[in-house]
Amino acid sequence: MKFVAKTLYGLENVLSRELHSIGALNITKVNRAVVFEGDKDLLYRSNYCLRTALSILMPIAEFRIRSKEDLYEGAMRIRWEKYMDTEKTFSVVPVVNSPYFEHSGYPALVLKDAIADFFRLRKGERPDVDVNDPEIVINLHINHSLATISLDSSVIPLFKRGYRKEQSAAPLNEVLAAGMLLISGWKGTTDLIDPMCGSGTIPIEAALMASGTPPGKFRQSFGFMKWNDYDKELFQKLKSECENQFRKPSVEIKGSDNSQTAIAQAEVNVASAGMNEIIKLELSDFTTMKNTDGKRKYIFMNPPYGIRLQPEELNNLYSAIGTTLKHGFPGSTAWLITPNREALKNVGLKPEEKHTLFNGPLECSLIRYEMYQGSKKADRDGFSSRKSPSNE
Repeated sequence: MKFVAKTLYGLENVLSRELHSIGALNITKVNRAVVFEGDKDLLYRSNYCLRTALSILMPIAEFRIRSKEDLYEGAMRIRWEKYMDTEKTFSVVPVVNSPYFEHSGYPALVLKDAIADFFRLRKGERPDVDVNDPEIVINLHINHSLATISLDSSVIPLFKRGYRKEQSAAPLNEVLAAGMLLISGWKGTTDLIDPMCGSGTIPIEAALMASGTPPGKFRQSFGFMKWNDYDKELFQKLKSECENQFRKPSVEIKGSDNSQTAIAQAEVNVASAGMNEIIKLELSDFTTMKNTDGKRKYIFMNPPYGIRLQPEELNNLYSAIGTTLKHGFPGSTAWLITPNREALKNVGLKPEEKHTLFNGPLECSLIRYEMYQGSKKADRDGFSSRKSPSNE
């Protein structure tokens, strides 16, 4: 079977690697998604184990159209009874870029009518539409004349892990946090610090990775559980297999913030994720922090974007980030994500690597900095001779 894993822009490569690691076949990267093949076990595993997927779609029909009649007839040829029945509610999510339809709402109505008529003709009754809490979600994608109809096997987006009970004003998307960690090459074998942790997303995602805990563990449901062919025994076997892979990390994962409110929120979320024994939280100002044990650290930072700060305050903050990293964490690697390119100039460190990612609608830069021990030139044959932190 063919599947489509949707993701955030810039995470296609790491998602492809994740898919390869769980046994996906014929993996192809496209914009904000990865197409792959597998069986029912892989469909369940993709929802339960992938850290950088937003949802998993299963295409069930693909055909050419030039009118609403073509769309209706193509939809009527689908054997809908394989996936749903008249007792289940459904909704249609349209993504349309076609000269044959002026707006996306109309082809969605055509598809809804086709599904209703399919069951009415065969069963004498039809399933109800529920746009707020549907049991079955059907994705309609029309690109020019090519219509693709898919089932959404996730329904609730996969970034909604289920562990977050408290959140800050602008929490980092869980999929984005996991993507940053995977891009960095962090393997869970080096101490990690998030000195501006907010409600704790980065430390929690790091702890899940380091302990082998699947991100789907905390969710109560997935879309595929409502399908007619749902195999409960197969899914339970998968979950048991994942439980047996848990391991307690030997490294320190630490989150800190200068806001007592943020730390309180992070404490609730860390406890909800069952990571109290793995993550250490503390109230502290980043500018006063130093690496006291001399061991290499991975530092991940999602500093304020400037919405509630004056330009001068923001510039001073980013300057303090650079100074603290340079003098307080020699021999360590830092990753910083921000949409504010002007403020970045005040860090005063040379970027070693750059990636473009999106945090919601905001285009962000993910930057890697290496804090060399001594001068960079003197360290060429020592620590700083590493080409990339992905070797870690």
